Amino acid sequence: MVDIVVQDPEPFMQSPVAGDAAPIPTGVAGLDEILHGGYAAQRAHLIEGRPGSGKTTLGLQFLLEGLNRGERGLYITLSESRRELLSVAERHGWSLEGLEIYELVPPELSLDSEQQQSLIHASDLELGETVRMALAEIERVNPVRVVFDSLSEIRLLSQGSLRYRRQVLALKSYFLLNNATVLMLDDLSAEDDDLNLHSISHAVLRLEQVIPAYGAGRRRLHVIKMRGTPYESGYHDFVLRRGGVRVFPRLVAADHHTTFEPGTIACGVPELDAVLGGGLDRGTTSLIIGPSGVGKSTLALGYLMAALDRGEHGLVISFDETLGILMRRAAGVGLDIRRHLESGLLRIEQMDPADVSAGDFAGRIRDAVETDGARVVVIDSLTGYMSAMSDQPHLVLQMHEMTTYLNQQGVTTILVLAQHGMVGRMEAPVDLTYVSDTVVMLRFFEAGGRVRRALSVLKKRTGAHEDSIREFRIDAQGLRVGRVLEDFRGVLTGVPTYDGDREALLSDRPSPATPITDTTAGPHGVAGPHGAA
Repeated sequence: MVDIVVQDPEPFMQSPVAGDAAPIPTGVAGLDEILHGGYAAQRAHLIEGRPGSGKTTLGLQFLLEGLNRGERGLYITLSESRRELLSVAERHGWSLEGLEIYELVPPELSLDSEQQQSLIHASDLELGETVRMALAEIERVNPVRVVFDSLSEIRLLSQGSLRYRRQVLALKSYFLLNNATVLMLDDLSAEDDDLNLHSISHAVLRLEQVIPAYGAGRRRLHVIKMRGTPYESGYHDFVLRRGGVRVFPRLVAADHHTTFEPGTIACGVPELDAVLGGGLDRGTTSLIIGPSGVGKSTLALGYLMAALDRGEHGLVISFDETLGILMRRAAGVGLDIRRHLESGLLRIEQMDPADVSAGDFAGRIRDAVETDGARVVVIDSLTGYMSAMSDQPHLVLQMHEMTTYLNQQGVTTILVLAQHGMVGRMEAPVDLTYVSDTVVMLRFFEAGGRVRRALSVLKKRTGAHEDSIREFRIDAQGLRVGRVLEDFRGVLTGVPTYDGDREALLSDRPSPATPITDTTAGPHGVAGPHGAA
């Protein structure tokens, strides 16, 4: 049996019609952005990846997008049966009605004797006959979009790289002569990745699956080449869930510039806003650092709540708390965020550090900013994000790109970072002060036999701020900031000591529900429910 050879494909490949054609949408969320519009029209694209990386799903989405646009699609499969493809589609909630599927599988694998497709055992045929049958089906259907799954079967039948290359080139040329846009899938089953396919493909996309030491596997793709067509280079995370593949383009802050009205966000606590020189500025990033339990998250929620009350959209990315605990904690300090959540002004994304990828994290933030119009973003906490990205060597670079993007969108970003330990000398697990425009530090200190909190602003790029140390308290009615504590020492070393008069410290204020007669201590010398902290 002779091999199939299509003569002189070059004249078509250089035709001005094909070169000027608009890109073909991929049908995959996020991938069109990476490819600057989609796949090049009337070209052959190689999609390669190990088994289970998502190639079949990617191919089906490409064909289904064509069906939605009234374009004929053909799925040629040598590795999976029609029944298996239907099962994949059913799990994603898709219908393949109207899609042509041509399968080359053993007859005993089909239980439907009425199928119109021919069932051939590829291993019983010469390579040339297999290719000829595929070409005949293309001529019969005359598709606009084609998926060929997979080239590994052609590789096995070829039994040699020269013959393999010649037959793939024949397939490719015939596809292009019929004005089809083609995805050729390859599962990299050869011991050494065969680079012959790269040189004869217009574009090469590789899908990868990375399995961390703990947690769910993470998927990513990168574009190895695209001839004469711009694209976004580098690795791009993607997820494979019900509904198909969704790609998260690598965030490049330089590509996202918007104009916004400068301004300052006040939280409504005069003393706190005074410490920060009037509040937090729009288009800036603020870092709140301190030990666990000192009130970092509540301070961030105070500024978020003030923005929500003004009718602005907000986003909370929570790594450390469940939604229920977050809601109860906010209500316990007088912050009713539930009504804003129900009205749609507030969006809370709870993330599991074991399952999230950097792309998924960035994608959710971009959705909230570009779709919902979020003007305040709280990330609580960066410690949880670092746990999620422990295998990522460029965590600080990713955060720099993210904060720059948010700043350019005019978003007020609040980062929460827990330092190691609760008392004594403390260090942050990562230094993000240089990417932050404002740095607020909270500390515990002891005075009069009670544990109290101190607040100080170490840095603010966009204006003046107090260089003082003030007491910071949280009770059932919200946030409180006291007078400047002049008799303080050791705050920056992590061992604060207060040598001043107790009268200068904040006293407990009565609960709005149950007045308290003793404003300094409970029955055993301990402050009431929210005053001790």
